[in-house]
Amino acid sequence: MTDDPILDALDPQQRIAAEAIAGPVAILAGAGTGKTRTITHRIAYGVQSGRFAESRTMALTFTTRAAAELRARLRVLGVGQVQARTFHAAALSQLGFFWPQVIGDRMPRIVEGKSALIAEVAEAMRLTPTAALIRDVAAEIEWRKVSDLTLDEWAASGRGVEGLSLDQVVALQRGYEDVKDERRQMDLEDVLLATAGMLASEPRVARAVRDQYRTFVVDEYQDVSPIQHRLLRLWLGDRRELCVVGDANQTIYTFAGASAQYLLGFGSEFPGAEIVRLEHSHRSAQPILDLANRLMAGRPGALRLTAAGREGEAAGREDATTSAAAPRAAHPSAGTAIAVHANDRAELDALVAAVRADLAAGIPPHRIAVLVRVNAQTPAIQAALRTAGLTVQVRGDARFYEQPHVREAIVHLIAARRTTPPEMPAAPAVRGILAGLGWTPDAPEGAPLAARERWAALDALHLLAEESAAPFPRFIDELLERQAANDDPVSGSVVVATIHAAKGLEWDSVHVPGLAEGMLPIAYAGEDGIEEERRLLYVAITRARLRLRLGWARGGGAMGERAPSRFLAELG
Repeated sequence: MTDDPILDALDPQQRIAAEAIAGPVAILAGAGTGKTRTITHRIAYGVQSGRFAESRTMALTFTTRAAAELRARLRVLGVGQVQARTFHAAALSQLGFFWPQVIGDRMPRIVEGKSALIAEVAEAMRLTPTAALIRDVAAEIEWRKVSDLTLDEWAASGRGVEGLSLDQVVALQRGYEDVKDERRQMDLEDVLLATAGMLASEPRVARAVRDQYRTFVVDEYQDVSPIQHRLLRLWLGDRRELCVVGDANQTIYTFAGASAQYLLGFGSEFPGAEIVRLEHSHRSAQPILDLANRLMAGRPGALRLTAAGREGEAAGREDATTSAAAPRAAHPSAGTAIAVHANDRAELDALVAAVRADLAAGIPPHRIAVLVRVNAQTPAIQAALRTAGLTVQVRGDARFYEQPHVREAIVHLIAARRTTPPEMPAAPAVRGILAGLGWTPDAPEGAPLAARERWAALDALHLLAEESAAPFPRFIDELLERQAANDDPVSGSVVVATIHAAKGLEWDSVHVPGLAEGMLPIAYAGEDGIEEERRLLYVAITRARLRLRLGWARGGGAMGERAPSRFLAELG
């Protein structure tokens, strides 16, 4: 094994994956095994070795946050010319470039949302456009398009919208498409469909794109949809320079068209493909991984996760943006617990006590999370924690960037870019600006809750700067990207989030309340949906590094007596 700074930073399994630079390659990466680290180092190694052309390599993912993280890591590794984009961003860029050449006119306008058009069509059909109707019809339009189905194929799929006949839903969808076309508009799903159509029907467009991009890497491949898969194959052409990474156990977006079949069937689709497994978790303690392994045993694509040692953990977590935290007063003990409570009030009281125990053990507030199945669980939990004097951040809450003190701080940071030396590191520049706004390195003990919440929000901006390896001007660009994507930073607050919103993140201590039948698995989950509910619990469990607490309440007031989630029996 030769010495190489790029490869030496990886654990043995990660290194094998990074050295596999002759595609096609599938990396089956369990939770916490360092998949993003692995693929970025693989790209850097491929460029360094001459196998990949930096400017002709495309890294694809599914969210603007994930794309921004890929770009940041690639810049640190010295391969910043690699394109890291979402599927939509890549397709939109190509469509905007080629549309005038092929069609001879400007590209249609992208509609911001479907609601107004659906409501207009519903009213024309003399239907009452309730919020629920609009939401459900929009969801079916999106599912049809990402599933790459025609309207007739959708009608034959057996899906529908509650309260409407099949003919009405078909007419609504057809009317939506007609109005949109008349006004020369496109929705986000149309961008993928139109790009794929142009590549398939215009050989010169396909040749130009394939000449520009020779190598593709796809993150979170378990989330790829049929239309994204077709588009990827059109980008690739007859070449085989493709690396995908994913975890079938974390497929939690099938309701939005995601399908793990492309990850699980990669070897069949690309005969001779190299399959690499990452099973050494640099995140979770072994008792937590034991629960995760038991939950997913025997499932397609299941990996057997083991905790990496201290040396491997250091290598695997060195540049993980989610792991940065203030120095801990002590190293908290690791463990898991499954608790049953008499009623909802008792469960909330126990949750508050458990969070207080985490804090007493030296875990910072922002390294503690409460994960829930549905948003409806959030208000009671948030109220209980706040009543106990704890500051709370609701993950995905659009209000973070709308808070007056956050907006004021961002304005000052942007203004300072004009007078700050371009090479100055982000952290000291941001500290100075925030200090002028009243931020202090330590939380204001004994201050009113509002003052502590203001401090926590400003400290979240400070932590972003501490994590960033970029100079101050580039940090401002990254901050504005996060603001546009509504990507909440960590703050000095206990986090409350849905499990869906928690995917890709980690905390030292994770609490998952409400594990009763009807909640997780959710009451409306069908036979196929039960397995998705299982995967949701797997995702929740594997967000935890050191401590995991699962719980449920027997009595729910008007809800009557509950039964524990069927999954708890498997966890022991």
